[in-house]
Amino acid sequence: MAIPTYDKIMLPLLKVIKDGVIYKNQECIDVLAIEFNLSEEDCAQRLPSGKNIFYDRVNWAKGYLKNAGLVEVPSRGQFRITERGKKVLESNIEELGINDLLKYEEFRDYLRRSNRKINDHQEASNSTSKEINKEIDKTPQEYMEQAFQEIKMNLVSEVLDRVKEMNCYRFEDLVLDLLVKMGYGGSREEAKLSTKKSGDEGIDGIINEDRLGLDRIYVQAKRWKDGTVGRPEIQKFSGALDGPGATKGIFITTTSFTKEAIEYSRGLSSKKIILIDGKLLASLMVDFNVGVSVENTYEVKRIDTDYFIEE
Repeated sequence: MAIPTYDKIMLPLLKVIKDGVIYKNQECIDVLAIEFNLSEEDCAQRLPSGKNIFYDRVNWAKGYLKNAGLVEVPSRGQFRITERGKKVLESNIEELGINDLLKYEEFRDYLRRSNRKINDHQEASNSTSKEINKEIDKTPQEYMEQAFQEIKMNLVSEVLDRVKEMNCYRFEDLVLDLLVKMGYGGSREEAKLSTKKSGDEGIDGIINEDRLGLDRIYVQAKRWKDGTVGRPEIQKFSGALDGPGATKGIFITTTSFTKEAIEYSRGLSSKKIILIDGKLLASLMVDFNVGVSVENTYEVKRIDTDYFIEE
């Protein structure tokens, strides 16, 4: 079953704590997981940042209920229903959404403080519940991470287009810059690849695996605008590693690998060859700030609970 949106969690959460007893976050999460018939896999789903999706949505549901005065938090990690929350349940409503919370001044104040548009929500309250739920199907955390991923994917595509236009020598510098940023090859001055015009036997260069040079990695780079790298190219590269007795290699392309090439590299037992296609190459460049720069930085902060502990 799909993980419910946080607005769908609000009413069931109120019902879980309807007896007025103080509950811990995890207690409610466990009960709600059963209520929504979620599997272990559902409950284990995470956002790109690593935050648990179901846990995050339950917390946002609790946060909205708190800001509307329907629940209160007597201490960290604990909460209980308020008299206002009990009255909401006594009304036997079938759904509880943002439009219902807008009745409370505290919640409207919360929206003002968070720069949310109250008028938009009030207009939405005149629409059907389905339309309202569609409007708030994700938590702010999820919207932010989704937007981040969309920005990154657009940047990755743009970076890859630029890389394909490079000449082979500039591409060699790019590969070195990336590998050094990832921790290979020691310093940029120590890292070297030697591109050869012919007779390279499938090897473009060698780079140290670590700063001490305890092991070396052999590199092959194909700067292609189109086409795919097939099994024969990987076999040739693998054979080239046998000459120096190498066991580690990286094959980089600006296009993609065929299924057969991927299966062949995975099936090798005596050596390890890592395949990096164009999308992964561009993504790594973005992750390690090669060919890109930081435009804006947004800090997402959380409460420092240790600061408020009285000794």
